[in-house]
Amino acid sequence: MSEFTHLDEQGNARMVDVGNKDITEREAVAKGSITMTRECYEKLVNGDMKKGDAISAARIAGIMATKRTPDLIPLCHPIKLTKASMDFEFDDENFRITAFCKTCAFDKTGVEMEALTGVSTALLTIYDMCKAVDRAMEISDIRLVRKSGGKSGLFVNPKDTGKDI
Repeated sequence: MSEFTHLDEQGNARMVDVGNKDITEREAVAKGSITMTRECYEKLVNGDMKKGDAISAARIAGIMATKRTPDLIPLCHPIKLTKASMDFEFDDENFRITAFCKTCAFDKTGVEMEALTGVSTALLTIYDMCKAVDRAMEISDIRLVRKSGGKSGLFVNPKDTGKDI
């Protein structure tokens, strides 16, 4: 049998059966960054973007996206989120914004995909709201920071020792 849980013995895609798994408290934190020009960064942090407050829009978009993850990611289970939050860190020297998404649930499967979807959508929202000023913005480093709960327990990404939400 394949070590990939979303493939059956013949290599066909399948949704994993979580019916016999225990309901446990689950939490995940993901992060990712967007880098832009000085002009774009200054307009964004000063609230001077023509489309409005990009950070507020990104916060709402990221949270909304966590709830729509199974509609976007094939074979992803719908789960009952108990929390989804977005936070942002501003790097004035490198003109970079790092988005953090935290998701929580009491369920039979994890919330990592929801956190990653939240971060990705928040960063894409910033891009959309700022592209008139800088089309060369770069989204990067989207990854799981940590997750807890379930049979596999705690995972902490060895790349991350800094900010967490």
